[in-house]
Amino acid sequence: MESKFYPIEKTRNIGITAHIDAGKTTTSERILFYTGVSHKIGEVHEGAAVMDWMEQERERGITITSAATTCFWVPSYKKGDKAHEYRINLIDTPGHIDFTVEVKRSLRVLDGAVVVFDGVSGVEPQSETNWHYADEYRVPRICFINKLDRTGASFDKSFQSIKDRLSTKAIAIQIPIGIESELEGVVDLLAMKAFRFEGDKGEKVVESDIPDNLKAECENRHAELVERIVESDDKLMNDYLEGKPISYDDLKKTLRKATLNLDLIPVLCGSAYKNKGVQLVLDAVVDYLPSPKDLPPVKGIDPKDGSDIERHPTDEEPFTALAFKVATDPFVGTLTFFRVYAGKIAKGSYILNASKDTQERASRILRMHANDREEVDELTSGQIGALVGLKGTTTGDTLCDPGKPIILEQIVFPEPVIEQKISPNTKADQEKMGIALHRLAEEDPTFKVHGDPDTGETIIAGMGELHLEVLVERMKREFNVEAQVGRPQVAYKEAILGNGEAQGKYIKQSGGRGQYGDAWLKVEPLEKGKGFEFVDAIKGGVIPREFIPAVEKGVKESLTKGVIAGFPIVDIKVTLFDGSYHDVDSSEAAFKIAASMAFQEAVKKAKPVILEPIMKVQIIVPTEYMGDATGDVSSKRGKIESIDDRANVKIVNATVPLSEMFGYATKLRSMTQGRGSFTMEFGYYEPAPRNLEEAIVSGKK
Repeated sequence: MESKFYPIEKTRNIGITAHIDAGKTTTSERILFYTGVSHKIGEVHEGAAVMDWMEQERERGITITSAATTCFWVPSYKKGDKAHEYRINLIDTPGHIDFTVEVKRSLRVLDGAVVVFDGVSGVEPQSETNWHYADEYRVPRICFINKLDRTGASFDKSFQSIKDRLSTKAIAIQIPIGIESELEGVVDLLAMKAFRFEGDKGEKVVESDIPDNLKAECENRHAELVERIVESDDKLMNDYLEGKPISYDDLKKTLRKATLNLDLIPVLCGSAYKNKGVQLVLDAVVDYLPSPKDLPPVKGIDPKDGSDIERHPTDEEPFTALAFKVATDPFVGTLTFFRVYAGKIAKGSYILNASKDTQERASRILRMHANDREEVDELTSGQIGALVGLKGTTTGDTLCDPGKPIILEQIVFPEPVIEQKISPNTKADQEKMGIALHRLAEEDPTFKVHGDPDTGETIIAGMGELHLEVLVERMKREFNVEAQVGRPQVAYKEAILGNGEAQGKYIKQSGGRGQYGDAWLKVEPLEKGKGFEFVDAIKGGVIPREFIPAVEKGVKESLTKGVIAGFPIVDIKVTLFDGSYHDVDSSEAAFKIAASMAFQEAVKKAKPVILEPIMKVQIIVPTEYMGDATGDVSSKRGKIESIDDRANVKIVNATVPLSEMFGYATKLRSMTQGRGSFTMEFGYYEPAPRNLEEAIVSGKK
């Protein structure tokens, strides 16, 4: 089997992450070319990138979905010896904040990351956000300062911005030979050798001596590099202090260990577009980033008794995997991307979806190359692949051996906070639109769809304006559905602060059989986030048992439409405590209507309020702009929770109502000369102030 030829130590699961436009996809394209996956280099600016396979990605020149690809690499210093070939599972991730879900779910299943920076701009806002996600998941990484061929590029400035704004653990293991249009190659500061890239596509890596004009600088940087590496190993440190020579192999081994422990972050350089340096990035992936075996065992819980379980990355352990993405493929239907943490999975076997407690069949297993695919008979521990046609599996579900269930820690996605009305252009598009929206919602856990019972309109909800715009665009392209969308709106809700009770009596006499339903309901508030609770407190059969589900149904339907402005009602307990019935005329329909009437009345008496979404906002600004940023937060009815320091930047943690955050990205950019960035996720709902409530009711907000 394949696993024999590619032992787990020779597997790398890596992601390429960066700010939008730093050249991340171009770097991925070069990797595919040099590893032989593609025989022609696709260019983003020509709309021909292999990894950006969606039409929209090609048009906008941005990556929207993570594309998973498997490629193989023999380190360039092994001179093509296939015995030293490694398998690299590569995931290309988007850089735009609205598609954070893609970055987050990719980092959850990756073992290491290559972070790409623009050699002119250095660290940019989204590179900071992605860096913090990588910190959160403790992902070892290497940096690649790209685009050093551009006018205005500076390796030193970009490297300094990484040290100042992201981590002092960054350490240069290369420097460029020449800069801007004079960029010729790079110097490896550990091996103290120069490398140039010859041939039409820079495919030949040619080793040479360090140019005379760089020798002194390289000697100094080499000494500094050695010093930083030996600091993380006591034995080497002692040898170094005693003046003993440290071998190249020992330095490399120790740098690998320090990178895996997140103690050091190697920084490389070059220009992907000009075909300079990418092969050495691949060498560094093999040399310094972890194999699945280098990571701690994955932790989960036993669904039967809630006890903790650990699974090690070996084929002998019970099968354990995480589904991290669901995608609709025009040729094979639903694809579920998954990462195998332990054990193996064979084609045709039955597996358990432990999160949903349902059984699934692995009828076909695919290894993906962007939107091309290769069928395989099995996938072993540490691999990433896709399963075809799983019925009920969604993002974040655990797939495992039916006899040895485990639930891995779920990926937590923020709640959608922005809504838009959407309507099909023609009657014929109505049904197609429903199918399209359902498919897109299955793929993206931060995209939700629901109907407005009043107007019959369909409402879509997501993480931001661009997020919804792209999904509507995909609906047009992939499902041929033309639709109109309304303005983005905040997703408000309603709740009660007090108690209330009321009677709902529905009597209708007409020719023949009448209708009779009579219910008394009491409503009281529940704790935040508890949702809805229904209590049946009927004694002595004053309402027969068969009508009680109809009462609950009537209440549930009423929850979708509040009494102040028609928003859904949350965190409410409803008790049915009295009523009456008629032997002949009572029916389920009559009790449903009676319950709805009683509920509306009881809520009106229970101090109803509108709740607005409050966002957890993290603003990262250079120190000199902190006063402006905090003043602006206060002007938005925001509360500052804490202010932290991180290498030359201040991190402001605040809570701000969503209604005040529209257009904030532009405002922050202008306030900080483009250097500020922010991330925003849903925090909680709280009662809106009276003046806002009045504005909402009158339709002005």
